[in-house]
Amino acid sequence: MSTRHGVRVLGSDDLEEFGALAGRDPVVNVFVLHRAETTRLEPRWLGGEMWGRYRDGELVAACHAGANIVPVQADEEDARVFAEKALSVHRSASTLVGRHEPVRAFWNQAARTWGRPRERRWLQPHLELSGAPAVEPDPGVRRTTRDDLETLYPACVAMYTEEVGISPEQGGSDLYRTRVAQLVSRGWSFARYDGDELVFKAEVACAAGVAAQVQGVYVPPAHRGRGLATAGMAAVAALVQAEIAPTVSLYVNEWNTTARRAYARAGFVETARFSTVMF
Repeated sequence: MSTRHGVRVLGSDDLEEFGALAGRDPVVNVFVLHRAETTRLEPRWLGGEMWGRYRDGELVAACHAGANIVPVQADEEDARVFAEKALSVHRSASTLVGRHEPVRAFWNQAARTWGRPRERRWLQPHLELSGAPAVEPDPGVRRTTRDDLETLYPACVAMYTEEVGISPEQGGSDLYRTRVAQLVSRGWSFARYDGDELVFKAEVACAAGVAAQVQGVYVPPAHRGRGLATAGMAAVAALVQAEIAPTVSLYVNEWNTTARRAYARAGFVETARFSTVMF
């Protein structure tokens, strides 16, 4: 325990306490709840650490510190404390992401040392859908299978490259291909085909308890403007609600007005603002 800031690394013995903390906002915190459930907060499985901050013996905030740095139920003071902790160790993270206020406070504390980021995306709308979709789900959307990988994988690469600005295959394709295959095997990958051509796809990135977070929503450029994303997301939401979790969430870039309109038409509503800093 750090006597200065009350910060220590959490482990499996802290799983229940951490779950109670993150469970105060389970939809926003679905990523860290998923990570906690699948790794039991063991650093070797996390690929990093989960830090907890205590006041008067009570866990009041946490921070996932792995490939992604994610403040959990942190106010701006907590975020600055976690940033000081992060500055004291080797940085392995490529992304800082979470609610806007703690992410901004963390970054303001760390920026001078960590230097210019590759990209900053402030005020990303975080969206949720808890009830039925607002439009008729596309009946052509289905779970993908391993037989779809030949067409699905290139669409995943194209989406990631368009969204992030770099190819996920940098340094080799094996790791990213394995990730896509894992989502397919888990039943977390969805797509619509016109004949043999993929025209819409999306994945569940993580799920825990009441929530599942969607990522990788993509319509190839030649098929945009046809309403495929709206009806497709309605279908994905309905499938996820029926079999994975009752609330579906995602976050989107503020400037992506086309995607935001599609999600709004499908029934998603804004519940928070996220920010992402990419190194």
